[in-house]
Amino acid sequence: MSAALGLQYLVSGITVGSVYAIVGIGFNVIYNATGIINFAQGEFLMLGGMIAITLQPLLPLPLAVLAAALIAGAVGVLLYYAFFSWLQNPAALRMIIITIALSILVREAALHVWDEKVHALPFWTGDETSSVALLGARFSPQVIWVLAVSAALVLGLTLFFRLTLLGRAMRACSASRTAARLCGIRPGTVVALSFFLAAAMGALAGAAISPLTQTQYDMGSTLAVKGFTCAVLGGLGNSAAAAGAGLLLGVLESFSVAVLPLAYKDVVSLAILLIVLFVRPEGLFAPRAPTLTGRRA
Repeated sequence: MSAALGLQYLVSGITVGSVYAIVGIGFNVIYNATGIINFAQGEFLMLGGMIAITLQPLLPLPLAVLAAALIAGAVGVLLYYAFFSWLQNPAALRMIIITIALSILVREAALHVWDEKVHALPFWTGDETSSVALLGARFSPQVIWVLAVSAALVLGLTLFFRLTLLGRAMRACSASRTAARLCGIRPGTVVALSFFLAAAMGALAGAAISPLTQTQYDMGSTLAVKGFTCAVLGGLGNSAAAAGAGLLLGVLESFSVAVLPLAYKDVVSLAILLIVLFVRPEGLFAPRAPTLTGRRA
């Protein structure tokens, strides 16, 4: 493998991996606030792309993307109030079944609102023939947009949790809802905000990747599996680790094409997920729990 080809695989892997990372972080935002593993998270990327494509003839492209994120966030809040807010201490299995059912519901609704065809946003810079050269490798300028959007989302979410009152309230609810309620925080409002953030982040990533990968009504389920893999690799609840796990997964998938047929690319993430669940279920980046002797397991 030449250096230029290796760099091409690396850039491709980091680009796709950054999208996986956003999905994984979306899993963690909702998991930290509610304990729910939301398998409908991938559908928000699909909605972001589809809504932006619908609005793009009516609005300038930046406004169409922003409006798509806000609409998808509103859909996330609506789903929370319709299906989760009234539940009292539901079992984990019940919650998983509900989120899988929601994923199917959103996917079928998208099929009827749009269609089964493949759609795509126009490239944010240049067109499908534009390219940027780097050390012999060539890639689309849209790759830079995807990486920039993903980095901005990760940085913005980190600052939001650390510096804002709402972010601190979400962290407080994650630690203890009872203690947060005693401090005057409304857990229901905070949880609704977590659904909005996860959905809006996913929608922005879906709009950014749409010119490269195109958007179809059934793309969300595959992205949900990849995002869940990132969340598990990093350790559920650890958003920073999920971002690193997403990049790692994207790079591994990209380089796997060099040794495996393209049809087996998705098998890589499933294999990694199963291995981690069997060998280190707490995640690759989580500290091992101490044993009775005081040493790390």
